[in-house]
Amino acid sequence: MGQLFYLKECSSTNDEISRFLLYGDSDFIALHTFNQTKGRGQYGNTWAAATGKNVAYTLAVKAENVLLSDFIFNYYTAVMIRDFLANLTDHDVKIKWPNDIILKNKKIVGILIEKKKINQNNYFIIGAGFNVLQDHFDEISQAGSLLTQTGQVYDLDDFALNLHEYLSEKLKNIPSEQEIIDRFNLHLYRKNEISVFEIEKERQNGIIRNADEKGELWVELEKDGLKPFYHKEIKLLY
Repeated sequence: MGQLFYLKECSSTNDEISRFLLYGDSDFIALHTFNQTKGRGQYGNTWAAATGKNVAYTLAVKAENVLLSDFIFNYYTAVMIRDFLANLTDHDVKIKWPNDIILKNKKIVGILIEKKKINQNNYFIIGAGFNVLQDHFDEISQAGSLLTQTGQVYDLDDFALNLHEYLSEKLKNIPSEQEIIDRFNLHLYRKNEISVFEIEKERQNGIIRNADEKGELWVELEKDGLKPFYHKEIKLLY
C-alpha cells in the first residue's frame, strides 16, 4: 500500500496531489483532507463540502499498471467505492451513471478522474468527495451523507485510512473488463425502473437498461425506443 498524506486544509486534493509524487516509482500515493475549499466535480462542476464533516480523497495510480480503457476504469472506480461503502454501512449502495454514488436516493459521493503527466509518468488521478458527517444540505437537495442516510457516525481518520487500504488492494487485483461492466450494471441506479429524463430540454419517460463498454447508457424511451447516450446528452430527473 502506498502512503496516505493528510492536509489540514487544501483547495483541491486532485490539484495538490502532484506535490506528493516526488519519485519516479511513486504509485498508490494518496492525499486527503477534511477541509477542501475548492473541490471540483465532473465537467467543471464545483463540489461544496462542509468543513470537518466530509472527506476529500485523491489517489494517484500509474497508468501503465492499469490495462483498462478510460471508460472501464471509471466504472471500476465507481464499483470499488460502491463496494467499500456497502461493506461499511451494510446498505444497498447504487451507482448513478456515470459515477455518482447513491444511498437511499441521495448522492453521497462525487467522483472526478483525471489523467495527468507528473514527473514523466502518466497517472490516473482518482478524486472522490465523501459526505460523511454533514447533516444539512440546504442548496443541494439531491445530496445526503452517510450520517443522514444511515444514522451512523464514522470517525473520519479511520474512514480515510480504511478507504485507502481498500482501494489500493483492489487496484492491484483488477478483474476483467466484462466482470467490471457486469458489476457496474448490477448496481446501476434506477435500472429497469420507469424514470423521467431530460433530453435536449424536453422531458420524456424512459427505462435505464444498461451501461456499455463505450461509456454509453442505453435507455428505452417512451417515444424514441432504445437509444444510447453519452454523459451530458441525457439527464435523469427522477
